[in-house]
Amino acid sequence: MKKSFSYQSDFPSKGLISITSPSNIALVKYWGKMEDQIPCNPSISFTLQKSVTEMSLQWVIKEYPGPLRFFLDDFENKKFAERIEKYFIKIKDLLPFLTNMEIVIRAKNSFPHSVGIASSASSFSALGIILSKLNHLVNPYDSVEKLLSHASNLSRLGSGSACRSVFGGFNIWGMDDISLSKASRIENVHKVFHDLQDAILIVDSTPKKVSSSEGHRLMQNHIYATKRFEQANANARLMLDVLKSGDLIKFGEIVEEEALSLHGLMMTSRPNYILLRPNTLRILELIRNCRSNNKLPIYFTMDAGPNIHLLYPKSVKKEVVEFIDNNLVKYCERNRWIDDCVGEGPQVLL
Repeated sequence: MKKSFSYQSDFPSKGLISITSPSNIALVKYWGKMEDQIPCNPSISFTLQKSVTEMSLQWVIKEYPGPLRFFLDDFENKKFAERIEKYFIKIKDLLPFLTNMEIVIRAKNSFPHSVGIASSASSFSALGIILSKLNHLVNPYDSVEKLLSHASNLSRLGSGSACRSVFGGFNIWGMDDISLSKASRIENVHKVFHDLQDAILIVDSTPKKVSSSEGHRLMQNHIYATKRFEQANANARLMLDVLKSGDLIKFGEIVEEEALSLHGLMMTSRPNYILLRPNTLRILELIRNCRSNNKLPIYFTMDAGPNIHLLYPKSVKKEVVEFIDNNLVKYCERNRWIDDCVGEGPQVLL
């Protein structure tokens, strides 16, 4: 028998909360984690504006609630529902009211999922914010900042990188003991990065054969793990300086090193695997050639997948879009790419 939570009488018997939360792209990657989704090294990212998850959670208070139901793009997804139910069990002590809720969740992504564009980050950050808004109904927060801080912690327990999606702009997670459980926004970022553009080049939208969770697990006994964590710590400190100084060249050096290091770790794990595709390598070479020959400040990064994030300042957008249309789009799946940029994150109203 399920136990009722102590403040059931104060909680609305039914309701609906909807929110839109963005994905994020890591500039300094975290790869490898400990118990309770604690990262082995710090990471730095920025939230996107157009690559988002729209999510609604509808609840009804019942003494004996039925199973959670989850719909993605209007189709019921029992596999993800099971994942969320396991997540709710993990956080039941933090949010005891979930015990007596019958819940239906509906979600839509504006971008392909399971291809290295962090759909789990946008999904679990949306869910974390919704749950924090639910908690606010019975345990009011003093400010939006405290709500988001709580949401970041809840999001992390569902998907590590999701904790970086509840804030807008640039974020850091895992630099010290205080920030291991949640991300925080980086302040005083140089104006050159305020309108940073991200052209997401979709090389292959097929779901990955090796999940990011499995990739993190393979770092436990990785021959290069110690050196990688040292590299990430050093790059995180450098990136913090770069984001304040506005040094685009150093920015590009770090993000490209981080992307290639990430995929190098995959290719040298046991068992090893390769997520890059031939067209991924063709595009990377063309980006480097264009930067060298045309002096355009364009740089690449990648998450755990074959797709490429082409980063550049808005001041050269016309030239970059022409370069994409004339040289890169033919290597993209169905000529598809997403024109995105730094976003301000979810809008939360108390």
